[in-house]
Amino acid sequence: MASASENITQSTSPSLSRLKPLIGIKVEVTGQPESSGCETTGGEGKASCGTSDGPEDMSPEVWEKVKNHPCYSEEAHHHYARMHVAVAPACNIQCNYCNRKYDCSNESRPGVVSQKLTPEQAVKKVIAVASEIPQMTVLGIAGPGDALASPQKTFETFRMLQEQAPDIKLCLSTNGLMLPEYVDEICKYNIDHVTITINMIDAEVGEKIYPWIFYNHKRYYGREAAQILTDRQMQGLEMLTARGVLTKVNSVLIPGVNDKHLYEVNRAVKSRGAFLHNIMPLISEAEHGTVYGLTGQRGPSAQELKDVQDACMGGANLMRHCRQCRADAVGLLGEDRSDEFTLDQIEQMDVVYDLEKRRAYQEGVEAERQAQQSAKHDALATVTADADDSMKVMVAVATTGGGKVNEHFGHATEFQIYEITSSSTTFVGHRRVDLYCQGGFGEDEQLPSIVNAINDCHAVLVAKIGACPRDELLAAGIEPVDAYAHEFIEKAALTWFADYRARVAKGEITHVARGDAAIRQGAFMAA
Repeated sequence: MASASENITQSTSPSLSRLKPLIGIKVEVTGQPESSGCETTGGEGKASCGTSDGPEDMSPEVWEKVKNHPCYSEEAHHHYARMHVAVAPACNIQCNYCNRKYDCSNESRPGVVSQKLTPEQAVKKVIAVASEIPQMTVLGIAGPGDALASPQKTFETFRMLQEQAPDIKLCLSTNGLMLPEYVDEICKYNIDHVTITINMIDAEVGEKIYPWIFYNHKRYYGREAAQILTDRQMQGLEMLTARGVLTKVNSVLIPGVNDKHLYEVNRAVKSRGAFLHNIMPLISEAEHGTVYGLTGQRGPSAQELKDVQDACMGGANLMRHCRQCRADAVGLLGEDRSDEFTLDQIEQMDVVYDLEKRRAYQEGVEAERQAQQSAKHDALATVTADADDSMKVMVAVATTGGGKVNEHFGHATEFQIYEITSSSTTFVGHRRVDLYCQGGFGEDEQLPSIVNAINDCHAVLVAKIGACPRDELLAAGIEPVDAYAHEFIEKAALTWFADYRARVAKGEITHVARGDAAIRQGAFMAA
């Protein structure tokens, strides 16, 4: 692995006045969308997963902010892409689950980047990506440190992007320590979405997660550090809610440390106006070099994660589709196209930022999205269920996006998991897996790890699957299904489930409960 210094670009960047001719930007300012700024209210705390809500569930102002935001809308994440730029290298706290490496190109986890960028380089990259990926609607700054520990770089990037790409939504992620100081700046640049990582509201729990913080030119340790941090986080969240900024709270589930405590966190952030609560599994592989990884702290199983998330239903709206992205991620959630947009490659591109073309493309995306919704409603309309029918199963889906079953089993690096009943489909989460097909051939030694990742599922829906993995899945009690290739996921899942129930009723098969599954978060993604 190359050293960080070899891969982090530190070159002096051109001024903003030179940026436009350098990258050939053409932004049409007529018909430019008005920014709503900080004028809306926060989430409403419904019991259901708020990320799947539609326009009838929220105010028009809030709907405009979330409808094409892949992190704030579970439905939108099938269709719209996001991008992170790594302009904020500093961090002011130490977390036992974090080890920021700038040079790991093959990993997918927070804090990892391949190149650190200046604000000018970041803007140049965003314009290039948005011109090539018109469904990219959101730009976030999520590190590789903390966005508000490098405030000058963070807000300079946002300032330039507001001028150059007015249609792109702006987001930042922070640990919240310095958040109260920068709420005015956040609103000034119309940053309508802020993510705060809040793992505890009790300093006794917090001291097990945070060894130290650096605040007001002083380093604090243990319980005192955790108390300062949680006080600042709660204050910042309340200030954002008062200004109408949508907030998402990220919490890392650490078994034996904060797993039971997260119910209290959920209630606390809901009462302060958080729009979403994203409960994520701890990434604790020893090779990542974190304190938890080196001391043997385990991450949760799939069932443990689901149990905590389900127990929090009724508190703050839950997000279940997070991918714990790299700090330089590009593309749809679940994919990373950052290697297509290195600074060297961007220099060779003829970049034209065509706002009307982006709008037209996104109108087509919306049409496909409506078709997906119609297919789901049509499928639900055909369901005939007994009132006392309590059968519930989970299925894994191989998809490349667009809300369809459109991925070959052997090409999948993750599976999306849905819980199916006779009258509903509910997105549960995703499971990363090692790539089965490598170099044109299946790697049979990868099959056990893939089976472990979806072991709680009764079926896996795929566009295509080979004979060997088909037999392996059947032997493990997981039904491989390629009969619904390129159908919308909800329609395919409901249709399969109706057939499954019919076979059970006829005695052709026996319905049995499945076991637990392993979460492969932070897996090495490259072959």
